This record gives sequence, C-alpha cells and structure tokens, in this order.
Amino acid sequence: GTPSDLSPAHSGVLQYVFKSECPFANSIDRVRFVERHFYNRQQLMHFDSDVGHYVGHTLYGEIQARNRNNLPEKLEHKQAVVDRCRHKYEILEQFLMNRREPPSSSQCLP
Repeated sequence: GTPSDLSPAHSGVLQYVFKSECPFANSIDRVRFVERHFYNRQQLMHFDSDVGHYVGHTLYGEIQARNRNNLPEKLEHKQAVVDRCRHKYEILEQFLMNRREPPSSSQCLP
C-alpha cells in the first residue's frame, strides 16, 4: 500500500516493522537469512547472511547498523540463523519433493 491507502484514523500512526526471511534458490545449498527493519514503510536497515553485517539505508539506520555491527556475538548469532533455515528447508524439501507429481484423476473431485 501507499500512504494514500491509509484511512484518516491511521494517518498519524507510527509503525515499526521487523521482517525476517530465508530465501533460497533452486536448492538448499544457497539458503540465505535476510532481516529487514522498517519505520513508516521506509527500510531503515537490513542484515543479509551473504553480506555478513547490517547495512543502513537511512541516517538512523546507518547508526543502528553500526551499533549492531560492533557486537560480534550478535553478528555470529545472525550468521547461525542460516543453518536453522537450511535445516527447516531440508525437512520441507523431503515433504514437498515427494508431492511434485500432479494429482491423479482419482484424487480429483468431480
């Protein structure tokens, strides 16, 4: 949505959003962990396990990224999340790969 999508009741609401995801490409060998921080729909900073540190996108985001990048244990923890993502995909892959064939006509509803 765009700011014009907001009702007048929500126009003055300040919103902080934190999103994390584990995208992968074609196999679980290329799993990444990405964490994004937004304030009022503007991305402040993000962490990408391929990059290995936080990157700021605004002045405030740069300050926050620098502070987080100065905490080695925090960066190590974020890098370790990619292993948990990979483990989850290993489980899901076993489940999903066995279901790649389209359903047979006997499985379809009339």
